[in-house]
Amino acid sequence: MYYKSHETNLYSMLQGLPHAVAAVNGSVEYSQIHGTVKFYQAGRGVLVVADILGLPATEGVCGSNIFAFHIHGGASCTGNEDDPFADAGTHYNPNDCPHPHHAGDMPPLFGAGGRAFLAFLTDRFTVNEILGKTVIIHDGPDDFTTQPSGNAGSKIACGVISRVKR
Repeated sequence: MYYKSHETNLYSMLQGLPHAVAAVNGSVEYSQIHGTVKFYQAGRGVLVVADILGLPATEGVCGSNIFAFHIHGGASCTGNEDDPFADAGTHYNPNDCPHPHHAGDMPPLFGAGGRAFLAFLTDRFTVNEILGKTVIIHDGPDDFTTQPSGNAGSKIACGVISRVKR
């Protein structure tokens, strides 16, 4: 019975306001990318729901439409000529764990015709712990091995995580 009750609570949660949200936008080179990442505190875990549009699409059935997706420790989506989101910092990693065990390491986004949707539950952080941090989408997949950040490629989109007023 616990499972059914827990499932109902998660569904009910999605019907309401998230506790935090990040409005994600692409860099100048990837200006077509936009979307939201919503965060719902769910007891001891956080339900993360990402809906992203305008991702680069590759041709053919074996093309790589997989994008690394992380929370970074910086508080700004600003940067420089070499890295448009340099101020987003590195992966959020308050416990100094190796990659892919950073608190900010999340499952990848799988693009489908330029759109990605992802929902998952994690206990690596609480909503309060990530407020003011950034969500980053990279141009390549995370290999879940290479230190310190999974060889995920360039940062192509960013959003700052903000509390939703209730």
